[in-house]
Amino acid sequence: QVQLVESGGGLVQAGGSLRVSCSASGTIFSIASIRTMGWYRQAPGKQRELVALITSAGSTNYADSVKGRFTIARDNAKNTAYLQMNSLKPEDTAVYYCNAGSSLFNAWGQGTQVTVSS
Repeated sequence: QVQLVESGGGLVQAGGSLRVSCSASGTIFSIASIRTMGWYRQAPGKQRELVALITSAGSTNYADSVKGRFTIARDNAKNTAYLQMNSLKPEDTAVYYCNAGSSLFNAWGQGTQVTVSS
């Protein structure tokens, strides 16, 4: 199992930018087993949804609602994933959760609040 810690959320005006980070820690074996890291979000009264995903090979996948605005990146040397969010909209307001997936586990962070004011 790995432990995930998110940081970087906050309050921003519409049109602004934020970057959230997710640092993974654990045994060498568990860190090496991570295949995907992703960001999900959950707004009040809504289901958790995928925002962006990146594989260990660097392939990415984005929700249609964030394509062209958000960029996911991964620094394998630092065991950290980032989500750069530009041109933020009020509908991006949610708790953002980091996820790390492998054949052995599916780990979640505690979440970080992102609030976009209009």
